[in-house]
Amino acid sequence: MQAADIMTRAVITVTPNATITNAIRLMLSQRVSGLPVVDETGHLVGILTEGDLLRRAELGTERRRAGWLEFLCSPGTLAADYIRENGRRVGEVMTGDVAIVGETAPLTDIVHLMESKHVKRLPVVTDGRLVGVVSRADLLRALQTALSHAPLAGSTDETLQKTLTAELAKQPWAGRGGVTVTVTDRIVHLAGIIYDVRERDALRVAAENMPGVAGVHDQLYYVSPEAGFAYPLG
Repeated sequence: MQAADIMTRAVITVTPNATITNAIRLMLSQRVSGLPVVDETGHLVGILTEGDLLRRAELGTERRRAGWLEFLCSPGTLAADYIRENGRRVGEVMTGDVAIVGETAPLTDIVHLMESKHVKRLPVVTDGRLVGVVSRADLLRALQTALSHAPLAGSTDETLQKTLTAELAKQPWAGRGGVTVTVTDRIVHLAGIIYDVRERDALRVAAENMPGVAGVHDQLYYVSPEAGFAYPLG
């Protein structure tokens, strides 16, 4: 899937000249934690988030530096802080350096960008113009749809065994102990040796994710690196 497949297209925006009072009212009434900022032509110029409004003179939460550290800061840096902490217009306090994606961005890139930039939403831009927003909530909705549209049960034991064996063959954690898979009456039976107890749960998850599986039984043995011998998992 791509950004265009899951993004929210009806985006609530503000302009740089809007007051932060109006922006806050919008954020609270619409229950959003951020607003894209666009100019009169619809081009993205920034984003206003809750984080941009945490350090405010009205709340007494301005950034306070030790005297020696403040002395080391340039007058320009201190002036910029003052503007962000006291400005009343969106353009004065918004974040201007915004991470963006295009409509064809794959979800893997979107998630990586969200994690690396520590952001909850990404504006989707085409030729500089805002066309949508992808948020974590959009990703959750896409996941919900994917889970609810899982194929119906109906696979044979042989198909389930082949599918699960192929899935495990792709996993680097699953090949060390030579775990074998058999399926009888849609019950998956796992046998073999594992070297980390977490592999047991991973094997169970892989089996349970196979559409048509009715249950999972295992006869796995765990080899303890400390003890140096194998014992069955109860």
